[in-house]
Amino acid sequence: MVDTPTADIPQEPDISHVNPAAGGTWFGHPKPLFWLFGTEMWERFGYYGMRALLTLYLTKHFVLGDRASTGLYGGYTALVYLTPLVGGLLADQYLGSKRAVRFGALMMAIGYFTLAFGGAPARPYQVIDGQRYEVAVENFRDAPTSDPHEARYLIYAGQKLTMRGNDDGSLSLDAADGREVRRVAAGHFSEQADRSALMTMVLLLALSLVSVGNGFFKPNISTMVGELYQPGDRRRDAGFTIFYMGINTGSILGQFLCAIFADTIGWPAGLGLAGVAMVISFLMISFHGGRLDAYGNPPKRDGPDRALLIYGLAILAVPLFYFLFQNLMVTEKAAPGSGFIGYLASLPLMGKLLFGTFLVSVPAILIWSFVRGSRKEGEMMLAAMVLIVFNVVFWTLFEQAGSSLTLFADRNTDRSVFGLFTLSAPQTQNFNPLAIVLLAPAMSALWGWLSRRGLEPSIPIKFAIALMGVGGGFLFLVWGSLFAGPDFKVGLWWLAGLYVIHSIAELCISPVGLSMITKLSIARVVGLMMGVWFLSISVAQYVAGVVAQFASVETIGGQVTNLKVSLDTYTHTFTVIALVAIGLGIVLFLLSWPLKKWMHGVQ
Repeated sequence: MVDTPTADIPQEPDISHVNPAAGGTWFGHPKPLFWLFGTEMWERFGYYGMRALLTLYLTKHFVLGDRASTGLYGGYTALVYLTPLVGGLLADQYLGSKRAVRFGALMMAIGYFTLAFGGAPARPYQVIDGQRYEVAVENFRDAPTSDPHEARYLIYAGQKLTMRGNDDGSLSLDAADGREVRRVAAGHFSEQADRSALMTMVLLLALSLVSVGNGFFKPNISTMVGELYQPGDRRRDAGFTIFYMGINTGSILGQFLCAIFADTIGWPAGLGLAGVAMVISFLMISFHGGRLDAYGNPPKRDGPDRALLIYGLAILAVPLFYFLFQNLMVTEKAAPGSGFIGYLASLPLMGKLLFGTFLVSVPAILIWSFVRGSRKEGEMMLAAMVLIVFNVVFWTLFEQAGSSLTLFADRNTDRSVFGLFTLSAPQTQNFNPLAIVLLAPAMSALWGWLSRRGLEPSIPIKFAIALMGVGGGFLFLVWGSLFAGPDFKVGLWWLAGLYVIHSIAELCISPVGLSMITKLSIARVVGLMMGVWFLSISVAQYVAGVVAQFASVETIGGQVTNLKVSLDTYTHTFTVIALVAIGLGIVLFLLSWPLKKWMHGVQ
């Protein structure tokens, strides 16, 4: 997800009469915006650079398999969007935004550097009918992009046998002359790997550190941008737009450069570069020459400063997050035929907590709204909750970018660019922020043009368009798979097309989300509703990992041995989720008329 911060009071009249020429400015804005712009840009560099590598790091370096890797990725990104609820509250009540951002940046930098210490790569082996067989790897590169000459063999009765997956799920073991030495039926073999328990612990510890640090950083840097402008200053929206460009600039650079470093030097260089970016972010928020002295300061409170206590408790939360990640890795999937109840019972603890909180909070707040508020307030809250539920669906599918779509790019995409050079799989994620930067002005102009003519779609219709758009993007890629070559690889531009369509869909839903919540919520619970909004995105991140597990491809000896099966698996999953998204988009489109009535004029 490319973040789209929203000015907290958009479309204000210019009642302050601020003279942009008065005092020092940066592009007509307060000079401190430069420091906040840079702090956020380098943080996004680190976050998106690391995120682009994470799924491949888990599948290739740690050989965790698709199911465990995408599940762990989903759990991590879920916490990234959940922890800001606590970090924002602590900054508002005790720390102040500046100290919270500084502490968060330091924690994240330590986390990225810790993540870079992955140790030696895991060594895959195969278990056939309960017996272990070693796997020999030739021309191995411990990097996001495998060596084109890499070959893996099963050591069987003193022979090096090629492992070949068959369409029926069985495994063929072939001699050098192509003769099939043995065929193993589906279900009689499984992939395992020897990996360092210490390095696995370091991996989960690093993800925990980043998750905690993100909770302090993410919500509070935007708050400081808002403080730069007095109420009524018309420059506020433009300031947030500049800040937003910093987010996209950091995202593009991070996903491009971290991938290059990881491919040319190794995982530690790519992940370590994310840490270096985070150190720069920390330095900008800490050493600003006094330019930020007036912003993000702690609220006036009686009694001792509780900062050290809060920092200590945050560090103590790291083992708790470590436990959640560990539980996520070891939880087995539900037994076949166990049904929905069995599925819920088999969820890891993180899934139970997220789903439980969301499923309880939504109806509880609605009941409270109708009991304690007026009918109008209750209807507006009902409209907000309906849109929040559909928001979960959108981000669940959109966030396949870092998991299933990255694996698809690695395995079933011809990433050659006009035959001149080849993108790595992590770099394909850059199509989204590039499209956002190019299309955002056009989309903004389009909405303005329609608005002047009274034709701008309502918020529910924009949400419906976004849902159908994200489904349409997947169908576009599935269509492209029909033109895959004999190597079962789809042209890069089909994947790029998916990201462009998804970016257009994102521009329909993301900029209006936060504003919609503030306008529809009852004033005395607007903070709680903002919490539910971010909780919905957190749930979506987790569910995105679950959906990606349905697209899991069975690897044998640490590699995909049948690209036809791989392509069929991805296209089937993408077709199903596309049809679900389009169907729900149509449902929301039909609901837009009662929703518009319940919104009572909110635009």
